[in-house]
Amino acid sequence: MSRHARPARRRLGPLPHLRSVAGQAFILQLLLILILVAAAVAAVAADARAHGTVDARRRSLAVAETFAHAPGMARAMSGDKPTSALESHAEAARKRSGVDSVVVFDTRGIRLTHPEKPLIGKRIVGPAGLVRDELRGKTISQTFRASQGPSVVSAVPVTGADGTFLGGVSVGVKIQSVHSTVNRRLPMLLGSGAGALALATGGAALLNRRVRRQTHGLGAAQMTRMYEHHDAVLHSVREGVLVLTADKRLLLVNDEARELLRLAPDAEGRHIGALGLEPHLAELLTSGRRVTDEVHACGERLLSVNVRSTGRAGTPAGSVVTLRDTTALRVLSDRAVETGERLKLLSEAGVRISSTLELTGIAEKLVDVAVPRFADIVAVELLGPVLRGEEPQPPYEPLTPHRTAVGGAPAEAPLFRVGERVVHAPSTPQSRAVRTGAAVLLQADPTTATGEWSGEEARRLLDHGIHSLITVPLRFRGVTLGLATFWRARHRAPFDETDLAIAGELAVRTAVCVDNARRYAREHSMVTALQRTLLPGALPDQDAARVAARYLPAPGGTGGSWFDVIPLPGARVALVVGKAAGQGLHAAVTMGRLRTAVQNFSARDVPPDELLSHMDELVTRLDLEHDADAHGLRIAGAGCLYAIYDSVSGHCTVARAGDPGLALAHPDGTVDIPAVPVSPPLGLGGEPFEAVDLALPDASRLVLYTNGLLEGHDRTADTGLDLLGRALAADPHLDPDETCRSLFQTVLPPSPSDDVALLVARTRLLDPENVAEWDVPPDPAALAPLRAACAHRLRAWGLEDAVCAAELIISELITNALRYGAPPVHLRLLRGRSLICEVSDGSSTAPHMRRAATTDEGGRGLFLVAQFAQRWGTRYTPHGKVIWAETPLDGR
Repeated sequence: MSRHARPARRRLGPLPHLRSVAGQAFILQLLLILILVAAAVAAVAADARAHGTVDARRRSLAVAETFAHAPGMARAMSGDKPTSALESHAEAARKRSGVDSVVVFDTRGIRLTHPEKPLIGKRIVGPAGLVRDELRGKTISQTFRASQGPSVVSAVPVTGADGTFLGGVSVGVKIQSVHSTVNRRLPMLLGSGAGALALATGGAALLNRRVRRQTHGLGAAQMTRMYEHHDAVLHSVREGVLVLTADKRLLLVNDEARELLRLAPDAEGRHIGALGLEPHLAELLTSGRRVTDEVHACGERLLSVNVRSTGRAGTPAGSVVTLRDTTALRVLSDRAVETGERLKLLSEAGVRISSTLELTGIAEKLVDVAVPRFADIVAVELLGPVLRGEEPQPPYEPLTPHRTAVGGAPAEAPLFRVGERVVHAPSTPQSRAVRTGAAVLLQADPTTATGEWSGEEARRLLDHGIHSLITVPLRFRGVTLGLATFWRARHRAPFDETDLAIAGELAVRTAVCVDNARRYAREHSMVTALQRTLLPGALPDQDAARVAARYLPAPGGTGGSWFDVIPLPGARVALVVGKAAGQGLHAAVTMGRLRTAVQNFSARDVPPDELLSHMDELVTRLDLEHDADAHGLRIAGAGCLYAIYDSVSGHCTVARAGDPGLALAHPDGTVDIPAVPVSPPLGLGGEPFEAVDLALPDASRLVLYTNGLLEGHDRTADTGLDLLGRALAADPHLDPDETCRSLFQTVLPPSPSDDVALLVARTRLLDPENVAEWDVPPDPAALAPLRAACAHRLRAWGLEDAVCAAELIISELITNALRYGAPPVHLRLLRGRSLICEVSDGSSTAPHMRRAATTDEGGRGLFLVAQFAQRWGTRYTPHGKVIWAETPLDGR
């Protein structure tokens, strides 16, 4: 037995003992032992880690409560310098208690103390919900990623004697610290587990060796499988098998081979030449040569023959022969080729038709796929509402579709014209197909034109040899979107019922893509219309600069770029370019919200860096409100460049957040890229914004743009910036509108990666003759001479009609400045499209218009100013404030 078992074991592979029954049992035992030991070690470690986390949570909460309720805590947080008063105590408490951080924060979430000094003065971090709970004065104890990494953090509110919420104390213990104790125990646990595993493995190995010796390395499943294979080859395999000995005698034959060769029941043991086979087949089987799929006739059958040697090293070389009946394959081969071509056609059609979302492109793709592989001429017609992005509603008669694409018609004698509206009579196959919702197959005798083939178009088709057609409606979700018609000419076989299925499948795939394109076109037009209403319709007239702007949507849809021109008092103007992240409806709506916010903050007449700070706070607050948004639609990441140009001084102040860019083209043709500090996009910073002041000569061009003007799929921003500089320097005399047109022609990438907002402003300097200034002495008696001097200047300007209103406005503004303001007081008159009166003083107290009671002696001055002025307001400067009033001029 052992003499025959050894070769069998050698044939099992390099690890025969592992494939035997004993080997499988050994592996199973080993796996069970390994799992049990690993589970025990993991359970002990997990339990220790859980207890450590609970202990850390209790310890952090106890330290937070102790420090928050410590005597003098409320007084220190209410003091002028809470950080100085609390920092040393917090650090001492942290070291004594063994926690990793003790952080005190105020009601705004600003850290007053922190082990890492650079983080003092910054906002506390954590999940938005927990941060809101901390700032509402709730006690929390949670595990999350804090400023020092994953930590167990407990926060306790600090309240004043009257219960007022003054801030909180946050105590953190790092998860790494919690697990350090457990990690010190792991070597002992792993050593114990390894010892148990080694002991159990040794026992299992001894048992496996004994079982393998008793079974000789063979399992019951192997023996059963060997018998099943032998039986299947003999009786179940539908391929003939013959095994021949080295002297070409039949050793084994299965039932299929016996039937194919019509062998006698006692054929085993006979020589091949004595089996009565066809001579050429008998000669092949006795030749001993290697054969692959040679076809030989055997009676009325065609057999595919394969011959392989069974010889091994040290054994006689026999052979095994397989036979397969290929008679039916000859009949099916042509059908298989035809079916394969049709499947290939449908597969290619599905890929190509779905590769675009443009209605005309979809129709043209269907034509390209079907001609000439399926039809000689193809026409695709779509209903009118589909082209408008609408869903057609039945009834569809009279049927007047729009011929969208045609292919296959001779160029010298076109049968159809693309773009025309076709009228199909009720008797035509096209009308029948739409009416029934099913494909229509029609064949005709080219020598006659009767019945459904009548008509001028049918006559033209018959003259060109068209003999059959299939017209099939493009339907999706029960709605007819159009129809496709396929024609074949005389040099091809007419359409048959099999072709109906192909045409129907092509129509189904096309209809799905047409409906998707229709929906996309409708949604895109809606978003585009929304964005068009949110962008400025016309740029306002103002004296500071001549401006022009352009907007180019993104190739794949609507983006979030915008521009704006906002007139400011004092012959100034604000120039804005911004970019909201993303594309589509959300980007358009975000752009509208940001543009509205910029306009509102501009009304307060604040410097550019302060305006961007307000915008940053607004975006952060709005994003906190939408933290729970299931769609994750956030505003953070928007960019904005804001510039204020003063036409009196010729100075421009610029600040930016994110990546919108600025270029400056001087009148002499030189081009500069001003070094405007780059701050993080809105909502991502928390850092202060910086502004720069630029001195601009008259007729300079300011070019504000988003990065879509420079970057493309095959171009970097640096390359685009170089092109921008050369384009601006090429012709320094272009006006803003011509500059926009030139930049779009020369700088815009062939394939822009994003939408583009471009704003060009050519600066103007207000003529010094149109500016009048006076210093106002701190004496009410000086009011009359100043009023007379202003009246004289207005008459010199030819503004006789504005003298009365200007004198009243100047009197009221100077009186308010002398009574409520602080020196120095200054008066300035500006003549432009309107007359602007400005009174500045060194106080930051702003006046407020109110309705005076009948018993009040004052309070009516600003009311009168508001009545006589077109508009008025206050703006703050580094040295005080300016109260201004603007009155219209006749003829302006």
